[in-house]
Amino acid sequence: MSASRRLFGSASARLAFFLLAVAAITASTHLRTPRRTFTPGLEPGAWPTSDGVGGAHFSPLTDINRESIPFLEVAWTYRTGDVAKYAHGMAGTSFEATPILADGILFVSTPRNRAIALDPETGAELWTFDPGLDATDVSHHVTTSRGLAFWADPQRPKGTECASRIFLPVFDARLFALDAHTGRPCPDFAGGHGLDLGRGVARIEGRRDQYKLTAPPTVIGDVVVVGSSVFDGQSADAPSGVVRGFDARTGALRWAWEPLAGVGARGTDGRWVPAGAGNTWATNTADPERDLVFVPTGSPSPDHYGGLRPGDDGYANSLVALRASTGEVVWHAQLVHHDLWDYDLPSPPALITLERDGHEVPAVVQSTKMGYLFVFNRETGEPLFPIEERPVPASDVPGEVTSPTQPFPVLPEPLTPQHLDPEDAWGLTPLDRDACRRKIASMRNDGPFTPPSLRGTVVYPGFIGGMEWGGVAYDPASGLLVTNTNQLAMAATLIPRKVADRLGPTPRNAKYVVQPQEGTPYAVRREPVLSPLGIPCTPPPWGTLHAVDMRTGRIAWTVPLGTLTDLTRVPSPNAWGSPNLGGPLVTGDVVIIASTMDRRIRAFDLATGESVWSAKLPASAQATPMTYRVRPGGRQYLVICAGGHEGLHSSLGDYVIAFALPEPAGPEAER
Repeated sequence: MSASRRLFGSASARLAFFLLAVAAITASTHLRTPRRTFTPGLEPGAWPTSDGVGGAHFSPLTDINRESIPFLEVAWTYRTGDVAKYAHGMAGTSFEATPILADGILFVSTPRNRAIALDPETGAELWTFDPGLDATDVSHHVTTSRGLAFWADPQRPKGTECASRIFLPVFDARLFALDAHTGRPCPDFAGGHGLDLGRGVARIEGRRDQYKLTAPPTVIGDVVVVGSSVFDGQSADAPSGVVRGFDARTGALRWAWEPLAGVGARGTDGRWVPAGAGNTWATNTADPERDLVFVPTGSPSPDHYGGLRPGDDGYANSLVALRASTGEVVWHAQLVHHDLWDYDLPSPPALITLERDGHEVPAVVQSTKMGYLFVFNRETGEPLFPIEERPVPASDVPGEVTSPTQPFPVLPEPLTPQHLDPEDAWGLTPLDRDACRRKIASMRNDGPFTPPSLRGTVVYPGFIGGMEWGGVAYDPASGLLVTNTNQLAMAATLIPRKVADRLGPTPRNAKYVVQPQEGTPYAVRREPVLSPLGIPCTPPPWGTLHAVDMRTGRIAWTVPLGTLTDLTRVPSPNAWGSPNLGGPLVTGDVVIIASTMDRRIRAFDLATGESVWSAKLPASAQATPMTYRVRPGGRQYLVICAGGHEGLHSSLGDYVIAFALPEPAGPEAER
């Protein structure tokens, strides 16, 4: 074997390992957009939640723009110390957090779930709090946190103990309330200890390792709303995906909402088998003005066989508007019926305002793994662009009854291809491409929503989308919504129980994973669709950035996003793009995003998608940036957490990096 072939072989192996990891993780009426607005009473430079105001990842600050962004410089860097590979009985780390700015303090959570308070202009550490996460629990191999939440108690004088609170979610399903200015636990919340979120969850006994917390909680009024992350594919009766509201002062349970109440079936032994999960692992979005919290639910258990959960599966795979004070369902829209593809709603709903027939309409946008954007009236649930129920393929698997139709938005247009024909197969060489063509032709492949099968089914878009947990960014002035997507075909193959029970452990370097789906007739094998060289059979780009004009529902522009150079260690064309996890930020007239497998943060012209800036990072950034200004006349800062993802084998680190424009010279610099 030549040196070049050895190098390429190792590069493709790294790419194949990454793809395996992500497989395992895993209107016709014209609308116009109103003028740019911001939430009344909120400081224009604040960033109060991890996903910005209303989950829209937008800032009205304009100092950083197309003309000025080439002059950005690193203002400060803070290192958390929380970084580890998965080795020697220790879980690895994934730094996915987006900091928040509140009360003039920058708060960030680490992969080991420590809360850290920083001076937002210097990066100086103000305090830290360690909840004592057990890193030797390797049930998930990787620990993470996507952020924390802030709340100011209107009943307490400013400056008194716990008048301002940070709610810290812990991976092992605990929730802490901390004094925002000291980092000490609030003594009135759960007795000063972490609230055990596993307590009272149905079917959790003996399965604590399947019940985690990765997203920040959502605070609305004096209620803290919390979902959960339930491990996929383990059993038919997984732990409940209950969503709960807790008192922000005491931690007492206010309400609980079960998305799958009554969903299940009688097994062969006559025993009732309830469906589990249907959980909300993405961030919920609060609409305080309407006392609503928008909840994006996931798939029921198990992911790829639904014979024991007939029908549409309750509120699974739905955008649900709950009354925040009571937990009552106000309206809901199910976006996948009887999910068999692991098509969770993966991202925080985005609250925007559209103008229709001269009237401003409060809207909510939900992005999906299928590459679809659904847009609804926030108050009524009425679709603001048409949605059609279209026929989809039926299952050929004994015991499975699929939904005869699925909802398809007419507008906006799908952001990802919806079918992978054998003739679309891609390869670096003719032999590679021919092998991909044969592989695709050998599987069931009848377009969107082709059910899993015994001979293997092409799942495209794949298990990671389409869109993922990074969400969307929306600019109210232009009406452009920006989001990033993955375009990687996956395969799902059902394995009869008798065969599955004889299988040994999955080989360490295998390019597939087997999920047991205990209690059902089938396990499932999940894998990326790869060529013999370990390269995707899907034509590139494998990662893209899109802008959608929400006035028309039409795609304004699409560009490849990222490269694979840092992953493969050989140059890859920009046209290939990169698989990506994280999301975009809109500020000024630019879109800023990291998310890719290379160690870069990039900016694009909001109007055209033209690349206008990039900066090298010390580690990959599977995170979403944020921006803020601390004081009038102060600099606008851009912050990104660069720490990589051990499960994806991107480069690791522990960096919180703040960029800013140069300090002005002269008297202003002395203020």
